[in-house]
Amino acid sequence: MTTTPASALPMLDFISASPTCFHAIANTAARLTAAGYTPLSEGERWTLHPGDRCFVIRGGSSIIAFRVPQELRGGFMMAAAHSDSPTFKLKERAELRSSGYVRLHTEKYGGMLMSTWFDRPLSVAGRLFVRRDGGLDEKLVNIDRNLLVIPSVAIHMNRNANDGMKYMANVDTIPLFSSDDPAAAILPMAAEAAGVSPEDVLGSDLFLYCRGQGVTLGAHNEYVLSPRLDDLACAWGCLEGFLAARDTGALPVLCIFDNEEVGSETKQGAASAFLRDTLRRITFALGHDEETFRTMLARSFLLSADNAHAIHPNHPEYSDGDNCPRMNGGVVIKFNANQRYATDGRSCALFRSICEAADVPTQVMANRSDLPGGSTLGSIANTLVPVSTVDIGLAQLAMHSAWETMGAEDCAHLAAAARQTFETVL
Repeated sequence: MTTTPASALPMLDFISASPTCFHAIANTAARLTAAGYTPLSEGERWTLHPGDRCFVIRGGSSIIAFRVPQELRGGFMMAAAHSDSPTFKLKERAELRSSGYVRLHTEKYGGMLMSTWFDRPLSVAGRLFVRRDGGLDEKLVNIDRNLLVIPSVAIHMNRNANDGMKYMANVDTIPLFSSDDPAAAILPMAAEAAGVSPEDVLGSDLFLYCRGQGVTLGAHNEYVLSPRLDDLACAWGCLEGFLAARDTGALPVLCIFDNEEVGSETKQGAASAFLRDTLRRITFALGHDEETFRTMLARSFLLSADNAHAIHPNHPEYSDGDNCPRMNGGVVIKFNANQRYATDGRSCALFRSICEAADVPTQVMANRSDLPGGSTLGSIANTLVPVSTVDIGLAQLAMHSAWETMGAEDCAHLAAAARQTFETVL
């Protein structure tokens, strides 16, 4: 039996420890801090020097990390992924009491495969904002137990269930929380898990998440099955490459944005000024001017890392002939004539040369012409930060399912490609 690639297991650990976007960013920040990176505040003036290692967080769910080379000889060499995944968000007044049950009122976040959330153990995680000494503290919370279930309707009651279902989010996907207990409430339970008093909680962002550690499977342990592979697998791979990269004179930048699954048009999304503002502030804090910033952008490069659709074993007809990737086939370069993916001939060629130098295999993906895919971080970010960009990802099955499948070898491929990118000087 083939041994699981060593990189797959820490990736699965990272995902398991990141039930929400807030936890993903906190875990990323912890890795960076352990590697000697210092947090910066957007609300304070920055002064930077060669050798500085820094990161800045916006909204608790997006992060940009960078490293100033000893001798700046190039532009910004960047990789971006996203921290969020499709899920259900709890409403402010969540408890629904009827028919002898207590359920939790939710609304959809992003475009998920709704049926995959049924009949599996779920719980609640997110963040609380707590009254503290006249101000507010932000507390991450994870109710670390099997707490909820979204129950299916039995086949005996819906004989047409296997003929296709149209799910109503305000009816079918409401999770069961408790028996009819007047005292049953989610916020006090979340407060207890966070170690704070319910009376001090003034605000919250709480989401459902799937319980369980990701696993390896397949005849040769060649696959991984886990929640949130889209896009925490790419976030992990980009982080690993960033931490491993040598100082070559380029200025490496790691970006993990929130809200990609709902369009990125938030203050912490890729469509915000977060990246542009941060790159400008880095340039000016090093004593350079606007003209230098512009010239650095012209010598910059961005990997937009978001997973890609692998050819489906049961439905190959959904893929486009030879333009479809396979799991464990290497990093996927994504193409679209209408620029829903930002790849062009130049960025593709540059990335292929980077992967050749890193001994990383690549493959290509284009959607069937009559089945358009979604837009990506790269195309969105380019509207404010116009740099050469390649859209890439890792081939996976069941994108936007509660549990997704990808190749166990591919996370190492991305980490190696990201490392080589961060070391490249243009």
